[in-house]
Amino acid sequence: MGRPSPPGDLGHVGHLGDEDRSDYAEVLDEVLASAEIQRLLEESGVGGGQLRIRALASVARTAPEAAAEYRAYAALRRGLHTRHHDGGAAPLSGPGHQERAGAGALAVLGVLTPILAAVAAATFLLLGYGLRLTGGMAALAGTLVRVGWVSLAIAAAAALAGIVALYRTAALQSAPGSPPGVDRSADLERARETWRTALRDRAIRPFLLRELAEAGRPAEAPGHGSRFTPPAYAGPDFTSPGFSGPGHGTPGTGSPQLPDTRR
Repeated sequence: MGRPSPPGDLGHVGHLGDEDRSDYAEVLDEVLASAEIQRLLEESGVGGGQLRIRALASVARTAPEAAAEYRAYAALRRGLHTRHHDGGAAPLSGPGHQERAGAGALAVLGVLTPILAAVAAATFLLLGYGLRLTGGMAALAGTLVRVGWVSLAIAAAAALAGIVALYRTAALQSAPGSPPGVDRSADLERARETWRTALRDRAIRPFLLRELAEAGRPAEAPGHGSRFTPPAYAGPDFTSPGFSGPGHGTPGTGSPQLPDTRR
């Protein structure tokens, strides 16, 4: 035996979840409040509460009239729900599918390399130009100056690479599961409104019109009145033809006569 379908299952449109049933009730109230239905209620004498109860009890028969729109809405909602739980962005510092071996070391190197290279460049340049000012150790002073400028170039390149990597990471984190320019929440709301419109025009309104037409139709056979009117109840008949109590016979009915014992 298969497991029962969850609320909003695509194969069982009549089995609506709590959220979908509230939408169904809202659309039903909108149709009941329309001028057309209110006029027909007055003409037929049917109570709006009775009609609402019948419509809510008949959701399994009326909801499938908007099956195609409901399937599209439920599929989009289910896809967004799955993407939210399975494809959401994980914190950069926490566990998750984004964590890779060596990613922490690379991040540390990306931050420390520009700083260390800049410190080394400043140190070598200060020593090299200091020795040049004193006029001693000219060869060493030239070497220190050259190393200082090389270290400064490395610091600038490492800083630029770190900025580019940071920008790329931020761009990837901004939209982990959606193509650029696509608003999934707006798509879901449009699908919901499409389903509600189909539910109103093809399911609930025709059902209410049929019910009111049946209520206003005259009974075709005795004892078969409107479905909104309970049948009249009559007590059982305990009389039978030709029965009368002793001494209450009527002429011509053959009632027995008791003998006279007054002697």
